Amino acid sequence: MEGKRGNLFIFSGPSGVGKGTLRKKLFELVPDLCYSVSVTTRKPRKEELEGHDYFFIDEETFRDYIKANKFAEWAKVHGDYKGTLVSTIDKALAEDHDMVLEIDVQGAMQIRERYPEGIFIFIVPPSWDELENRLRGRKTEKEDDLKKRLEDARTEMEQAKYYDYMVVNNQLEKAVEELKAIIVSERCRIKKQDKTIMRLFNCSN
Repeated sequence: MEGKRGNLFIFSGPSGVGKGTLRKKLFELVPDLCYSVSVTTRKPRKEELEGHDYFFIDEETFRDYIKANKFAEWAKVHGDYKGTLVSTIDKALAEDHDMVLEIDVQGAMQIRERYPEGIFIFIVPPSWDELENRLRGRKTEKEDDLKKRLEDARTEMEQAKYYDYMVVNNQLEKAVEELKAIIVSERCRIKKQDKTIMRLFNCSN
């Protein structure tokens, strides 16, 4: 309906907390969600696909995108650049699609400034030891890089208080159900249902 816009859900949390796994499982339960694929200068991991997990570009191209104001948010994280395209978000919301962003804390703060109506969800590990175990289990970083990610995680965790929701990723299925509950509750908010109320009951503003 004219004037109706989709919801924007922002998932953040420290590296290794399981954001990607949760997001993929959530999409199996709520298939009508859209995912905003980020742009990054990071080299792809062996299981990652171009255009599905990320758009992989070089640093020069990324800087050109910054100059052209193509990003809704961008940041240098763990030595690599990552960003989310404005066009991707605006198109989805204008077409009344609910979109999920899976981004770092720096990026989330930029998104809040541009899209204050967004729903911000912080994913946390069940313990600090578990976070370190998950990072080591990936076997994708050298020891120095791993230590840097853990240092960054402490800073990122301090930002959780600025989010709307927090989900502890201890048991995968439970965490996914909590994310689904957040999606459903936000979709049922009265302010998102004005057009439906008017249509069903012939109400006027």
